[in-house]
Amino acid sequence: MAFVHDLFNPGTLPGAIVYGILFLIIATIMARILRLWATHLASRSELGVDQTALRFVSQLMQLFCFIFAAIFYAHLVPFLHTVGTAMLASAGVASLVIGLAAQNTLGQIIAGISLLLYRPYGIGDVLTVSAPTGKETGTVREFTLGYTKLQTDDGRWIIVPNSVMLTTTIVRNK
Repeated sequence: MAFVHDLFNPGTLPGAIVYGILFLIIATIMARILRLWATHLASRSELGVDQTALRFVSQLMQLFCFIFAAIFYAHLVPFLHTVGTAMLASAGVASLVIGLAAQNTLGQIIAGISLLLYRPYGIGDVLTVSAPTGKETGTVREFTLGYTKLQTDDGRWIIVPNSVMLTTTIVRNK
C-alpha cells in the first residue's frame, strides 16, 4: 500500500516519474489537439485564414504546450521546485548561458516571427533565392519556426533558414 501512495506523491522518485509521464502525455495530447484544430481551420477555405500564419502560430502553440507542462511539473515536484528557486536566483547567469547556447535557434524563431509580421511571401508563392548551386526558383510549401521549404519544378526541395530568408534578397515571382 505504501508503494501505491508513493506513486501519487510527487515528493518521491516513483511519484515524480509518474507525474513526469503524466505531464508529458497531457502536453502531447494538447499539442496534437492544436495541430488537428489548425489542420481543420486550414481546410476550411471559406474562413479566409492565412495558411502561413496559421502553420507558424500552430507550431509555436505546440511548443508552448511542452514548455508549460515542464513549468507546471517543476512546480509540482518539491526537489525541482527547490532547484527552480535556486535557478531563479541565478537567472541572469542562466539566461546568458542559455541565450548564448541557443543563439542560432532563437535567432531562427525571431526571424520566423519577423517574416510572419512583415509577410514578404506566403505559402504558395514562387520565389527565386540564392543557393550554393546558384539561383533557384521554387514554390513555398512550408513555413516553420526555423526554416522555409521551397519545392522546385523538378521536385527538389530547397530548405532555407528563416534568418537567411530575412536577410537576403529574394525575388517573388507572380
